[in-house]
Parts: sequence; structure tokens; C-alpha cells
Amino acid sequence: MDDRTRTELEAAAFRGLVGHLQKRKDVQNIDLMNLAGFCRNCLSKWYMAAAKERGHDMSYDEAQEIVYGMTYGEWKRDFQADASDEQMRLFNETMPLHAEISGHNK
Repeated sequence: MDDRTRTELEAAAFRGLVGHLQKRKDVQNIDLMNLAGFCRNCLSKWYMAAAKERGHDMSYDEAQEIVYGMTYGEWKRDFQADASDEQMRLFNETMPLHAEISGHNK
């Protein structure tokens, strides 16, 4: 497979993941972090970092809007639930496994 095709397939897979996460607003970021070690905010940071690596100026807020399909403030207001004590315990317990770019494990 050539590099262009691979990049196009990776981009399509990313769009599919983002679209799925935008559809599944019931899935909380804390649950994604606890189960997979990354969340929508991590995807936003990866997106922003990739843009900056390629010379495109992008803020974290802009990257979050791409991933969330709305501003982060709107998402938090309409869809984010408070984390339970158990969710926070698991979050802290699994911190060494969280995505490095997320900033949670530094």
C-alpha cells in the first residue's frame, strides 16, 4: 500500500471514530479514560499537535470543537456528568496507562 492510500485510510478511520464519539454523547470521557486510557480531549490534543507539526496554528479549543462537534463548554453543559468517587478512584489507579499526550500522566 502506498503512503497516500494509507494516509487516506487512516483519515477515514479517524473521521469514523470522531463521528461515533459525537453520536455517543452518553459515553463519558472519564469512562473512556478508565477503559482505554484516552478520551475526546486526548484526541483533540493529538489533532492539535499534528496540526502544529505541519505548521498550522490551531488552538486547543479549535481542536476540541472538531472532535466534539461543538464547543467543549457546550458539551460539558449538555452532556458531561459529574464523575463518581469510583470513577475517580479508577482514573487515578489507571493513570500510568493513560495516553502520554493527554497530559494526565505527567
